[in-house]
Amino acid sequence: MCIRDRKGGLLFKALARMAERRLDQFNAQNLANTAWAFATVNRPDEKLFTALARAAEQRVSEFNAQNLANTAWAFATLGQSDAPLFTALAREAERRMCDFSQQELANTAWAFAKVGRGDAWLFDMLAKVALTKISGFNEQELAITTWAFAKGGRDRARLLTVPLFDALAEEDRLSWK
Repeated sequence: MCIRDRKGGLLFKALARMAERRLDQFNAQNLANTAWAFATVNRPDEKLFTALARAAEQRVSEFNAQNLANTAWAFATLGQSDAPLFTALAREAERRMCDFSQQELANTAWAFAKVGRGDAWLFDMLAKVALTKISGFNEQELAITTWAFAKGGRDRARLLTVPLFDALAEEDRLSWK
């Protein structure tokens, strides 16, 4: 039997229910990828995201930098500001911060700012690590990171933006030689 489901609503509901039943079998990447996929297609399935949050919280020590950034991004994109999950993500991000790429730094800062989590210690760490990798940021990563610090880490925005713009000016000056 063929069912018409042009917008994928039935498919994503079925996928959500099946994923919920099997979350205990998911590894860290499966958890992050599932959250990312539902966010990418704008499917904020509340039951699934509640279950994903609890599973991710329990397994967060198994997450790599990309899993952490993608999970935070997915939850923030769908407006799911699960406090215990974001606390767990922040703690693990702090441990793995030096492993973060420029995109992972930008997306993590954006996610925490988007859900209103301006954790001072996290934004301090993000600023310090971002400054060490600033020359590798592309334009989008620069814009996202600057926005995140302006919104989420308001009192820390100066930590990043002043050295950021100094670093960019120096890089620009050197590229014209």
